[in-house]
Amino acid sequence: MALINTYDGRLLLSETTVGAGAQVLLLAFLGTAIGLGPAGWLTGLAFGLATWAVLNRALLRTRTRSFGPANRVTLGRAILVGAVTALVADSFQSSPPVSLFVGLTAVALILDGVDGKVARRTGTSTALGARFDMEVDAFLILVLSVYVSMSFGPWVLLIGLMRYVFVAAAKVMPWLNGSLPHSMARKTVAAVQGVFLLVAASGLLPYAAGFGLVALALGSLLWSFGRDIAWLFRNRDGRDVLTATATVNETVTVAVEAPAERRAAELVRS
Repeated sequence: MALINTYDGRLLLSETTVGAGAQVLLLAFLGTAIGLGPAGWLTGLAFGLATWAVLNRALLRTRTRSFGPANRVTLGRAILVGAVTALVADSFQSSPPVSLFVGLTAVALILDGVDGKVARRTGTSTALGARFDMEVDAFLILVLSVYVSMSFGPWVLLIGLMRYVFVAAAKVMPWLNGSLPHSMARKTVAAVQGVFLLVAASGLLPYAAGFGLVALALGSLLWSFGRDIAWLFRNRDGRDVLTATATVNETVTVAVEAPAERRAAELVRS
């Protein structure tokens, strides 16, 4: 029997539906406060609907019994990212208030460090939660890179697209799905991407300084990806366990090792 026909399934659906409703309310607030245009409304609603549909499908496929506090934090971040996405879409016609744009993005970035801690402290860490967190992070970086590219050029889009290119390449070259050793350098590079892009987007720095900051972000990302890809290539024949790839932010690749039956139940396949 499908999970949606059980009591727990209905509870999960109600949680994600509340999130979708909150997304609409936040968009309505933006529409009232700044006069959000059609492009912003349509993009924000599309993001909210896609998040609701994909998350529900993932919850049902993994037969998750409880949404959990960490996923609620991540869902809150997704709602903020939806609002930022709407502002960026609207910016092609009129620039959003910088303070509002920076405020929403900053809260979303700060909360990035909260959901993981909540999951660990409550013992509710799951592969689905990690994947949900990663996808929200990656999409926020992509949206920020689109916004910053309007000031510094299309090359900035490489920052947001790099993770998606890596995932696509892994479909063709399975050795890219390998497990990487722990690296603080990799985590640091991933963490600073959103901060650097937000600072550049805020307009607080002179043009040359902002350009240099974004170039530094891209350079560090290329270095991190290049180093990890080289390591995976050298060790492409040395894996003896089943692994599943989850890319955290833009550069972190984590292998989830588990027996085949547990892995099939927990992992969300893209």
